[in-house]
Amino acid sequence: MASLNLSAPSSRFVGGGRRPFDRAGASARPSARPVSLPVRAGSYTDELVKTAKTIASPGRGILAIDESNATCGKRLASIGLDNTETNRQAYRQLLLTTPGLGEYISGSILFEETLYQSTTDGKKFVDCLRDENIVPGIKVDKGLVPLPGSNNESWCQGLDGLASRSAEYYKQGARFAKWRTVVSIPCGPSALAVKEAAWGLARYASISQDNGLVPIVEPEILLDGDHPIERTLEVAEKVWSEVFFYLAENNVVFEGILLKPSMVTPGAEHKVKASPETIAEYTLKMLNRRVPPAVPGIMFLSGGQSEVEATLNLNAMNQTPNPWHVSFSYARALQNTVLKTWQGLPENVKAAQTALLVRAKANSIAQLGRYSAEGESEEAKTGMFQRGYTY
Repeated sequence: MASLNLSAPSSRFVGGGRRPFDRAGASARPSARPVSLPVRAGSYTDELVKTAKTIASPGRGILAIDESNATCGKRLASIGLDNTETNRQAYRQLLLTTPGLGEYISGSILFEETLYQSTTDGKKFVDCLRDENIVPGIKVDKGLVPLPGSNNESWCQGLDGLASRSAEYYKQGARFAKWRTVVSIPCGPSALAVKEAAWGLARYASISQDNGLVPIVEPEILLDGDHPIERTLEVAEKVWSEVFFYLAENNVVFEGILLKPSMVTPGAEHKVKASPETIAEYTLKMLNRRVPPAVPGIMFLSGGQSEVEATLNLNAMNQTPNPWHVSFSYARALQNTVLKTWQGLPENVKAAQTALLVRAKANSIAQLGRYSAEGESEEAKTGMFQRGYTY
């Protein structure tokens, strides 16, 4: 860690005159004494920046298949399959061995089980991704638990042992990480929950970068509620303000991170549905107000939208130039039709892989701002919202 000595007056805190350690009545006069600000110069910095830029490459986005075994089991159950390691491996093999996937997908987030798995022919899944120029990623959080002292809210666990786990994931071939925490608008959200989400993300991001992994920063604003889009914007601005404050406090290199925000939409139960143009307007307003241009990529989650809705909204956000690569990190919005096409039958694998390429290509075109929903199937237009789960 190098140091940059500045003799100009300075405060440790940025934005809004925020000085939480000031005493009432204390003098506000700036100190003239020199201060020392840490500047990260880690051994992985150049690699982190290169990895982030690779993932945030034109016309490409992230395939998220990091569902826990329990969640993956729910998806398999929807097509009548048991939740066994063999079935999970078969489904993920279908996805990760799709020929030509790297044309549209730059990174794939894996669950720990998948990171260490191989195909039935013995080829490591991470090597399947590398052969397609797709960067392997890994989910590193340990899930949500109740947050004591809050308004029935949650916090994300997993910081204990994260450094050693991240080092092992790097050895296995992972080059980026994902940590998902959530904020609920109907629950307030409380200041405690927002601060906990922001601090946890910042600590995770710093630990990830120290171990060679580009951190995806994901404070998901849940869709639950009947609030208007203006309320979502207000909460999102507050959350991202806190997130970047603590990222800076933890000396995280902004050029070596990626964001995975929710799109700014009305609550799922709100009586007025927003158009893609309105969602784009509010989402970009939030990003421009809160996200530094140093961040290379904004990889949106689909948040319970139908496959076509997620693609239309992404396309609307790319109608004008943005200071960041605005793209996708979709799970169900890439997989819904794939699962229904596959049905667990070996003879359907090729058709299911074709369905994946269709969705990946559609979102690739949307990332370039040239998508049209003309010719999309009714299946792709079907919404998938499930209350409380907006993966």
